[in-house]
Amino acid sequence: MFRPRIIPTLLLKDGSLVKSVKFKNYTYIGDPMNAVKLFNDFKADELVFLDIDASKDNKLISLDIVRAVSEEANMPFSVGGGIKTIEDIHQIIGAGAEKVVLSSRAMSDPHFIKEASDIFGSSTIVVCIDIKKTFFGSKVVYTNNGKKSSGYSPKEAAQLAEQNGAGEIIVQSIDKDGTMSGYDLDLIKEIATCVTIPVIALGGAGNFEDMKVCFESSRASALAAGSYFVYHDAQKGVLISYPDPAQIQTLRQQ
Repeated sequence: MFRPRIIPTLLLKDGSLVKSVKFKNYTYIGDPMNAVKLFNDFKADELVFLDIDASKDNKLISLDIVRAVSEEANMPFSVGGGIKTIEDIHQIIGAGAEKVVLSSRAMSDPHFIKEASDIFGSSTIVVCIDIKKTFFGSKVVYTNNGKKSSGYSPKEAAQLAEQNGAGEIIVQSIDKDGTMSGYDLDLIKEIATCVTIPVIALGGAGNFEDMKVCFESSRASALAAGSYFVYHDAQKGVLISYPDPAQIQTLRQQ
C-alpha cells in the first residue's frame, strides 16, 4: 500500500516565515522554529524550507537557520535558496539538511544537477521548477523567484532534471501559489507521466480534499503545500496545522 508524503513548504524572508500569493504580496506568518516544533507534534512526513530572496540577493540561505532546524526537527527536511556551488551544498548538508532544492542554478546550468548528484547522490538533489502561464497562454518555467523566464517548457525542464540525475522534482504553479483554489492537476499529471522519478505537487492546496483529488488524478508521489498548513481557512487567519492521521490513511493506493 502506497501513500504520498505530505510536506509543508515554508518560505523564509529575512529569517522570518512568510507566505506569498503568486510569488507576490508576502505576509508575515511568524518564527520558523515555532512552526518546526508544531510540525514535530503533528509528526509531519518532511519539511521544505525555501529562502525566497537568496538568489535575488546573491546569498545562500542562512546556515544558522539550517542548523537550528536540524537541532529541532524530528523529520527529514530539504533546503533551497541561493545554492550556486558544490561548496554551498556541502555547507547545507553539513549543517544538517537531508536534501537540497535547486532551482535557478539548475535551469541556467543543468550540468550542475549532474555534478551535484554525482557527488552527493540523486537522493540528495531535488529540482524545483516554478511554472506560470505567459501572456499567450503557454506554460513556461521561471527562475529567480518567478522573475526570469528559463525558456524551458515544464516537460523539457522536468526531463532535463531527470536526465542529469535529480532524485525528485517539485512542480510548483506560480499562478496557483497562495490562492488555495486547488492544484494545477493537468500540469502535475503532465510532469508525473513524463518522468520516472518522484514528483512533488506544490501550489494551490486549500484543504485536504484538494490533496486527495491531486493524489487520485495526477500521479504525484508527494503533496506539498504552504497556505494550507499555515492558514486556518480561506480567510487566512494564521494557524499552523497538518492533516490528522485518520485523514492521511485515506490517501492510499495499491
